[in-house]
Parts: sequence; structure tokens; C-alpha cells
Amino acid sequence: MRQSTGITELDEMLGGGLLPGALTVVLGATGIGKTQLGLQYLHQGKEQEGETGIIFDMTSRGDTQSHADYAMRLFDWTLRERPQELIGTLPSDIWKPEVARWDALHQFQRTGRRVTMTDMDFDQKKEWKADLNRKLAETIAFFYGNFCQGVRRCVIDGIEPTDRASDSFQFELFEYIYHQILRKDADWVARDFFRIEFRKNEEQVQKHFYEWNSIGCLMLCTTHEVMLDDLLTRQIESGDVLANANTIILMGKVREGSQMGRALHVAKHRGSACDDSIRPYEIVESGLKLL
Repeated sequence: MRQSTGITELDEMLGGGLLPGALTVVLGATGIGKTQLGLQYLHQGKEQEGETGIIFDMTSRGDTQSHADYAMRLFDWTLRERPQELIGTLPSDIWKPEVARWDALHQFQRTGRRVTMTDMDFDQKKEWKADLNRKLAETIAFFYGNFCQGVRRCVIDGIEPTDRASDSFQFELFEYIYHQILRKDADWVARDFFRIEFRKNEEQVQKHFYEWNSIGCLMLCTTHEVMLDDLLTRQIESGDVLANANTIILMGKVREGSQMGRALHVAKHRGSACDDSIRPYEIVESGLKLL
């Protein structure tokens, strides 16, 4: 098994690593290496918690994030995506690993729509909102089922760039996932999932109990900005998800004489001493490697 050192080096920059029970946001343009960094973080869970992490892909345009290809190339990891035929599975089946334990869920892969409110008329907004609500049960099942099986890391990928976070349906869904699933006591997430069948499953809920503050969340956001210098001067809205993040990592292009390179910077980190340098990195066969 090939192991990249990129996430280990980033852990050192952060004075011990990304904190469980806290939100980490990675910002950068398309193709800068965010997804590879996210997969390295998830795979590290195999060694540290005994289970690889999970990916919730919010992409709605139909373009692939290459999760499965990267996972296979970097780690010989066959990424298992939760199939659509599991929708409507009996809630009591959530305790079975073959039902609950999947590596990825891509809810909106065939919608092909933009996710900003300003791009939609009234009827389109209503339809999109209804589609989100229909898929919340499947979203809860994916996260809760995996956490009950020992998963302690998740990556939220496919966040498209918008001028204002408040204008994005994706951020609205993320806020629900973050506050109503990731940062909520396990028995209350179970109540949302089982609803009227909660009492019948309460004994199993307690047997599969997990602490919410043991869950690590890495959110990958695509930006309009390509250059790292532009990301460093980016304004954060009051109430923006970035304002509430524990850690913010910026990834962008940098000019090196007549050539372009890549570099990252930890713009914000609470909880431990942090290296505030600008670190160049490259994408190699084994993934993202800091220089």
C-alpha cells in the first residue's frame, strides 16, 4: 500500500493535525489538489481509527470529482458508492454493515443544475428545495449508518463557487448536515432517522452510540480565485460558514519567476500552535506532497 506524506506534513504544520469535533475548510480553484488532500485525510483514518472516512459529494453539474480514480491510484482503495437502490431500505437494516457501510454518496449526480438562488426563478427554487428535502432521509442514513460502524472522518466535496454563501443551496444543505448530523448527539440523530420507529431500535442505538466530538469534518470549497495571493485577501462574510470554521486552509497558484507553482497556507487554526508560513507543494504519483 502506497502512503503519501502530504497529510502527515500538514498535521505537523497544524501542531498535531486537524481536530475532531471541529470544522476544517479548504479553499482553492478547480484542479488545485483539494480532492487529493481530502482523500489522503480520509485514508489516514484507517490507521488512526480503524476505518477509512467517507465522502459526501454535492456536485450537481454532472462532472466527476474523480474520487474513485484517485482512491485507487493513491491507495489501491476501491471506493464503494452507496447505490440508489438502497433508498427506501427498512430503517432497522441500518445496523447491517452491508447496508450502512459505504465510502461515498453522490446525491445530485444527474441534476445538472446551478446551485445559486439568483440563477433560478421561483418555480425552479421551489423544485430544488423539494428535491433537497426528499433526499435528507438518505443523507442522514449515509452519515449515521457509517458513524455507527466506526467511521470518524468525513469530507464534504463539490461545493461550487458563489459570490455570497447565503446565495447557495449547497451551503444551506451543509448547514443542516453540520448542525443536525455531525454536531448532534448520536441518539438525537437516531431519532431524526428512525422517527416513529425509534423506540423499537433504542437498544441498538445505545449499542452503536458514538461521541459527536470524535467526528472530523473537512469541507472542500471551489473558489473563483486561482492565485494564493487573491485568496489571502478574500473577504469573509459575517455569518459565513468560514467565520465559524476552526481551521481554514488556502490552496492556490503562486508565481515563481517565469513559472507557476502551487502553495498552501493555514489562514486560521484554533486549538494548537500553527505554522503560518506559505508552503509550496506538488502533486506527484502518491498524491499531494509538501516541499
